[in-house]
Amino acid sequence: MRIPQSVITEELEIFESRFKTAVQSQVPMLNRVTSFIVKRKGKQMRPMFVLLSAKVAGGVTDATYRAASLVEILHTASLVHDDVVDESLERRGFFSTYALWKTKVSVLMGDYLLAKGLLLSLDNNDFRILQIMSEAVKRMSEGELLQIDKSRTLNLDESIYFEIIGNKTASLLASSCAAGAFSANNDEAQADKMRVFGEKVGIAFQIKDDLFDYGSEAVGKPTGNDIKEKKLTLPLIYTLNRADAATRKQIINTIKNHNRNTEKVKAVIRQVEEAGGIRYATEKMFQYRDEALSILHEFPESPSRAALEDLVRYTTDRKY
Repeated sequence: MRIPQSVITEELEIFESRFKTAVQSQVPMLNRVTSFIVKRKGKQMRPMFVLLSAKVAGGVTDATYRAASLVEILHTASLVHDDVVDESLERRGFFSTYALWKTKVSVLMGDYLLAKGLLLSLDNNDFRILQIMSEAVKRMSEGELLQIDKSRTLNLDESIYFEIIGNKTASLLASSCAAGAFSANNDEAQADKMRVFGEKVGIAFQIKDDLFDYGSEAVGKPTGNDIKEKKLTLPLIYTLNRADAATRKQIINTIKNHNRNTEKVKAVIRQVEEAGGIRYATEKMFQYRDEALSILHEFPESPSRAALEDLVRYTTDRKY
């Protein structure tokens, strides 16, 4: 399935131009780094959710373009900082900012982007949109720290897993949809409805990422990578909670002490498959997707709503 861009082709071009302007600096080095980052942007799904949410809720405004730029700035800043935290040398198949400019420049670059995002909203009196997006930044940090804390003890509570991904992944998509809807007509009820919609899509999106770790499709990261990083994903949590004591102990031992042993990691993947962990996670993913679609269908039928529905389906049907 392709990402549905045709409904917002013109809006995406305007967004691209405004985003580049929003991150410009008077400092040549900053411009070199931002130029490198901008050229290697991903699929821009979050700005698309902002733009389509605005169209569904009433129409795209200047505030919508600023909201789309803000979400892309915040997302980019979080990726730059993530690469430092994870000491990651690659981002989407290219060298990461961290690989080329190391820790100091990467941290300062992320800070610069956050400041530019704040000023973009404050200079234009987009206070409510800034509030919506700042909530996402707070939740993303909380989710990351909660994951670090729980990975040490390998906490097996499914509710903790959903709290982590709700904060770490879904919050930014939820805020993107809420900000987009609010930018259209300042309607708090519609914004909240779209926030819940975005949260459910974000959770489905993260479960899909979890499932990639147990498949053989080329997804840009090696199979078993989450296990190597001691991340407790939904298929694994389901398996551990239903395994007998000996099997659970053996799996936990592999994750804690042998997570770089390829054969032992493959054995864990097989155990997850046999226990039904993949089937369970897939069912959960489609449940969240369908709940999101039911919220979307409360809005009048339109090309924008159809495109947003396609975008939702893309998050669960994508191959990478």
